[in-house]
Amino acid sequence: MRRWMLMALALAAPASAQTGQSLGQTLAQRSPAKTYASICAYCHGHNVGPIILGRKLPVEYIQAMVRAGRNGMPAMRPTEISPAELDALAVWISKAPKDTKEHGQ
Repeated sequence: MRRWMLMALALAAPASAQTGQSLGQTLAQRSPAKTYASICAYCHGHNVGPIILGRKLPVEYIQAMVRAGRNGMPAMRPTEISPAELDALAVWISKAPKDTKEHGQ
């Protein structure tokens, strides 16, 4: 294993050992609605980013945009949105109805 991987495992181990949870489980605590409200809604639906709720965007497209970013959209690392959170969030956004309180593009 590479040195950086060993260091990352060593750093993650104490927290995991104390709680009995893996780092991925710890990061996947937020519901999709809470993740959207705390991370996405700051821009989307408030005249900064495009409105994304109610558009039935493909799950794979949402996942790619979140990880890679584009234009003003920053890329989100797995430490910001875990893979499990992203999977749930992408499905939730794809199926969510339009929010009449959102405005913008």
